[in-house]
Amino acid sequence: MKEKGSRPVTPSRRYYRPPNFSSITRRKSEKSLTKYLPGTGGRNSEGRITSAHRGGRVRRKYRTIDFKRNKHLIEAKINSIEYDPNRSAWIALVFYKDGEKRYILAPHGLKVGDLIESGPNAPLITGNALPLSNIPLGTMIHNIELEPGRGGVLVRSAGAAAQLLAKEGKYAHIRMPSGEVRLILSSAYATLGRVSNIAHDVIMDGKAGRSRLKGRRPRVRGVAKNPVDHPMGGGEGRSSGGRHPTSKTGVLAKGYKTRNPKKQSSKYIIKRRKIRRRG
Repeated sequence: MKEKGSRPVTPSRRYYRPPNFSSITRRKSEKSLTKYLPGTGGRNSEGRITSAHRGGRVRRKYRTIDFKRNKHLIEAKINSIEYDPNRSAWIALVFYKDGEKRYILAPHGLKVGDLIESGPNAPLITGNALPLSNIPLGTMIHNIELEPGRGGVLVRSAGAAAQLLAKEGKYAHIRMPSGEVRLILSSAYATLGRVSNIAHDVIMDGKAGRSRLKGRRPRVRGVAKNPVDHPMGGGEGRSSGGRHPTSKTGVLAKGYKTRNPKKQSSKYIIKRRKIRRRG
């Protein structure tokens, strides 16, 4: 999908690539499913900064998303496709036949007026949620549960999709978007299709001001700070740090593996993700 550009009348407009809102059908969110989301500025309950370079974003409301898809054997109609400031994908407002309204992650290709359903015997069409045991091999899926009944936690970002490779006993082999292949219980639910807004990766803000509106504050290099503020800070003149690159908390960068080798979930990973080498 080719994204719309703009005339470079200013330096910021030259590199600005806005999102494509052509599939959005409604501007305001459903009030009964929306609540105010206070900003934290990257601080925890004690007021200490635990996530750096955060703060100053515009006011935002949270849309309650149905990741569980646990309303089985009841058809729902897609009422609208909406923008959600809290995620990269679009969301869809669905009206169930019994009158209930819910938000779901909008799959790519889903249109207003389409019917969706969840349950073991739901039809094999985009947007329907089924257990992995009832989904054919090779199908592209998203919003995958790790624990049955907990709700989808995997493959939820814009344009993402996993693939069902095999079924062995009570487990299914799933190839993740990263290339990792892992085992997931066959009784866990997943939604058919790919997540919407597949052109999200080509979006460019064009200027720092748009990042500030999103709550992203400037990143200062560690070598430009004082020793009291960063392990790589200090030195006379333009110093390169004088030690191996680290984060502010001292965690090694540039190839240091942070995953715990004794992590219990490692036994469910059949093939590790692909490592992208630079240079």
